Amino acid sequence: MPLVRVDITQGRTEAEITALSDAIQDVMVEFFAAPPLDKYQIFHEHRPGLIRALDTGLGYPRTDKLVVIQITQQGRSTAQKQAMYAAMSERLAALGIPATDLIISVSENTKADWSFGLGRAQFLTGEL
Repeated sequence: MPLVRVDITQGRTEAEITALSDAIQDVMVEFFAAPPLDKYQIFHEHRPGLIRALDTGLGYPRTDKLVVIQITQQGRSTAQKQAMYAAMSERLAALGIPATDLIISVSENTKADWSFGLGRAQFLTGEL
């Protein structure tokens, strides 16, 4: 069950955000084996100029189409992550987001790090 935070610059339509959300979910299901109905995504729109992703020495140009994706989930292998990065880049490119305008960060945690309400860690209590 990945928790996905997506930071984008204001100005995208609801249809564009929905397409982005669906593409991200498709990749999570296909490459991280997330259950299809486990869709936990937080989209945050920023005023122009408030997402600053300067050159890290790679020489990538950045535009107002920049998408920053932060994924929090239980451990996945390096191979799974590499495949996910490639697929995410490909799927978002189909939506008009240049590969150089995609930043992805993965943070790993354990079952004890999740509570879905009621003050319990449902993965540990057997509810999930």
